[in-house]
Amino acid sequence: MVTSIHRWFNISFLAILLIPGMFHSSTVSKSPLQGVRGHPYYISVVEINHNPSDKTLEISCKIFTNDFETTLEKNYKTKVDLVNPPDKSAMDKLVSDYIKKHLSVKADSKVANLSYVGFEKEDEAVYSYFQVDNVPSVKKIDVTNSILHDFSDQQINIIHCIVGGKRQSDKLDYPKTEASFQY
Repeated sequence: MVTSIHRWFNISFLAILLIPGMFHSSTVSKSPLQGVRGHPYYISVVEINHNPSDKTLEISCKIFTNDFETTLEKNYKTKVDLVNPPDKSAMDKLVSDYIKKHLSVKADSKVANLSYVGFEKEDEAVYSYFQVDNVPSVKKIDVTNSILHDFSDQQINIIHCIVGGKRQSDKLDYPKTEASFQY
């Protein structure tokens, strides 16, 4: 599950980065468009994929590491290192707790229980993975996503949903938090 989501997620995120003006740079420049943290856009991407053979929803969240670490430190009042965590289980708890507080999913109007699978760091981002069991089919997915709204009022949250091979996407500009997908 994680491998297929991760592969697709990389492709999806690349497509987002190719949209004019939608990029993230860890280097600080003197451009007037840049925010305080050195990049002009604050973006996360959530992908929800229905896996009918496993009867699950596979969910991945991609968040830029520096923004996510800063947000976790602010919310949990503790030092956060997602790149080289001295205590991986403590970081797992923070990542899981934060995402579950800021991302909720309903499948056919039923609240989905997000089971945390884990997180990994790649390049400038952290990928966190969740799974929802016992979803044999789905006709509608409702998502509430306020990831990093407590970090920046410039936050953009992209959501991709795939059901039956059909992909739908939505872009949530702060303060918008809700998206709905019908299949």
